[in-house]
Amino acid sequence: MAEVQYNPQQLETEIQKTWDENQTFVVNEDSDKEKYYCLSMFPYPSGKLHMGHVRNYTIGDVISRFQRMQGKNVLQPMGWDAFGLPAENAAMANQVAPAKWTYENIDYMRNQLKSMGLAYDWTREVATCHPEYYRWEQWLFTKLMEKGLVYRKLSVVNWDPVDMTVLANEQVIDGKGWRSGAPVERKEIAQWFLRITDYAEELLQDLDKLDGWPEQVKTMQKNWIGKSTGLQISFPIKDQDTTLDVYTTRPDTLMGVTYVAIAADHPLAKKAAVNNEPLAAFIEECSHISTAEADMETMDKKGVDTGIRVEHPITGETVPVWAANFVLMGYGTGAVMSVPAHDQRDYEFAKAYDLPIKVVIGTEAGVPADVSEQAFTEKGILVNSAQFDGLKSKQALHEMAKVLGEKNLGEKQTNYRLRDWGISRQRYWGCPIPVIYCPACGALPVPEEQLPVKLPEDVVPDGSGSPLAKMDSFKNCDCPQCGGRATRETDTFDTFFESSWYHARYTSKDNSEAMLDERADYWAPVDQYIGGIEHAILHLLYARFFHKLMRDQGLVKSDEPFKNLLTQGMVLLDGSKMSKSKGNTVDPQGLIEKFGADTVRLFIMFAAPPEQSLEWSDKGVEGAFRFLNRVWRQVYAHIENGTVAMATSSEGLDKAAKAMRLKLHETLQKVGDDMGRRQTFNTAIAACMELMNEISKFEVNSDADKAVMQEALQVLVLMLSPMTPHIAQRLWEALGHQGLVVDVNWPEVDESALVKSEIELMVQVNGKLRGKIEVAANADKDSILAAAKADEAVQKFIDGKEIVKEIVVPGRLVNLVVKG
Repeated sequence: MAEVQYNPQQLETEIQKTWDENQTFVVNEDSDKEKYYCLSMFPYPSGKLHMGHVRNYTIGDVISRFQRMQGKNVLQPMGWDAFGLPAENAAMANQVAPAKWTYENIDYMRNQLKSMGLAYDWTREVATCHPEYYRWEQWLFTKLMEKGLVYRKLSVVNWDPVDMTVLANEQVIDGKGWRSGAPVERKEIAQWFLRITDYAEELLQDLDKLDGWPEQVKTMQKNWIGKSTGLQISFPIKDQDTTLDVYTTRPDTLMGVTYVAIAADHPLAKKAAVNNEPLAAFIEECSHISTAEADMETMDKKGVDTGIRVEHPITGETVPVWAANFVLMGYGTGAVMSVPAHDQRDYEFAKAYDLPIKVVIGTEAGVPADVSEQAFTEKGILVNSAQFDGLKSKQALHEMAKVLGEKNLGEKQTNYRLRDWGISRQRYWGCPIPVIYCPACGALPVPEEQLPVKLPEDVVPDGSGSPLAKMDSFKNCDCPQCGGRATRETDTFDTFFESSWYHARYTSKDNSEAMLDERADYWAPVDQYIGGIEHAILHLLYARFFHKLMRDQGLVKSDEPFKNLLTQGMVLLDGSKMSKSKGNTVDPQGLIEKFGADTVRLFIMFAAPPEQSLEWSDKGVEGAFRFLNRVWRQVYAHIENGTVAMATSSEGLDKAAKAMRLKLHETLQKVGDDMGRRQTFNTAIAACMELMNEISKFEVNSDADKAVMQEALQVLVLMLSPMTPHIAQRLWEALGHQGLVVDVNWPEVDESALVKSEIELMVQVNGKLRGKIEVAANADKDSILAAAKADEAVQKFIDGKEIVKEIVVPGRLVNLVVKG
């Protein structure tokens, strides 16, 4: 008898060696097949794969393998998002250079990924910390400098005093640094920015082209870009020949302004603080609070009267100006018109400082809204608004704009919530920003022939700021313009910079002369991108922006980087997200060593639809292992007496064999749709399991039956092969085939097998189910009624009774109505 013991560890090692020797997944652009680019978000090389990785990469691999079976030229690459603060922290903890720590982790994790049997073209592997990678983003940065799309300015930032770096708002949690836990401070430092706001409208409009993206993600991006139409309004400053400008999307509430709030670090506030000790103290206090929006929303609303007064632009009434902790200088003009009756934040502030609350919106003409308990924030009809009374909120925008325009104190304006991308980071383990500062010539881009500006890799940071700022050998240089003494920029890029274009570099990885070449246009855009929903805003927005920058530089022709997007859910254990901090992780490597990669892959794909959270289950893993053993035993039991040519038609088969082929091709039709169009891999696997149950019950009594069994097992193995490629390869060989199963096309549905020669009908008597009959699919009404009346189970309920009505519902049921 042939081999019967399923030994996944040995089998998977052998199959993976075969793939490597044959370079099975190495692809090129010289193909007459339709291209398909499948990409999963690359990992940070933290040292070990976790279940989130396993799920992400298994989903991508299943899609890649399925598309390959559709006859497509499939690219699936892998790389490493290798720069970033975690490496510095780990390096400090272990007293080792971040480069050494990172490269060792990459080597370890690469082997882990290979053990999962992932169909990657490893010849295209990139690591963002390699100079041959980041050289090209440095090059692009210098081109953007020349175009004016890059600038440097003083900016108030979230400063982590422990990690000594700037934090994005998303990295500030409850006013503390996401990694250090230290209270953040506001600090004004010079930062480099990319003008992403120049692309705000295109980034917004092009979302409508992304039909293959989840609506949830597109909505999140639209909200982040935050397009709004409103009025820019100027409040004349008393005793000064200037104005205080604000932007509002609610000009309908202008007549209800009772104070204007400005940021604590607004120039007017700083100037007023010279002779105002309470204001100076308040400004100092605000320098130690987070600028994160979530924190701004929940913090106690505090402020100080600046002593400055402005005139209401329409009534001329005097309005006080307060410095408030909920206003940020980096947003809009750093000033807001405050209408306590119709903005909850303004309402709370007014209540705290006993400021007037004036209602100017009602739910109907002449009836002011009730604001005794809270602000009325809905739109409505203007009241207490002089000549604007009776207008609807929408009409007020136009009328206010007209009146303010005549006074030169306001105009319509379209604004975006999106702010320019601050890309400077005050840390070591990142890509150096390619700028040279010359006392005589100013800030200059590093010349192309001097790129890359290499990051020294033998540095062990000590936590006291960036080592680059203290390293003369790195910092000191000659000015490329005048030849005089100069210094390099010691800030490094935000790591989103690296992850925003890796999808494109995979296509041209071996080109040492250019960032991208014509191969980028062969593969772009990515046909299927897979990654967590947590990247729905920033990473995806920056990648879209970067792709457009590369397009405008003539590097790619497409407008968008990712055609279709799948956002996989989290992996949960006992209802909580797996994480090291919670101590509730499951080691994928241990499971692979125990059950094999195919079992882990099968469970991951079966346990939940890809976009939903997956609840981890040890029993579920064991169940997947049992199922694969069942398939293994069924195949080897079948081939014990040798393989045969598979059935290709239902002609001449008996009833049971026809039913088996019907079930087989119904399943094939469903699985193909589930894996391709619907991407519901769990239901595809469930259908395969149901088919396996039918196969195990099918009795082989003739050569024709054996041919049907051969077909059923071959198709089952092919359907399972994207999920379980190792066992599929061995069983494909066992079933009498040579070559690699990954090179076999997806089986075709036999439409003739789906035509039922017989159908089952329910038989009711007086509306109650009394029996079942099988009749020819083309049987006429008389034949159906005869069969129903002849059925033994039915006869007990109609014997000796008068049948007063006979109802036949084609393809479904017979109902006999009797009396007596």
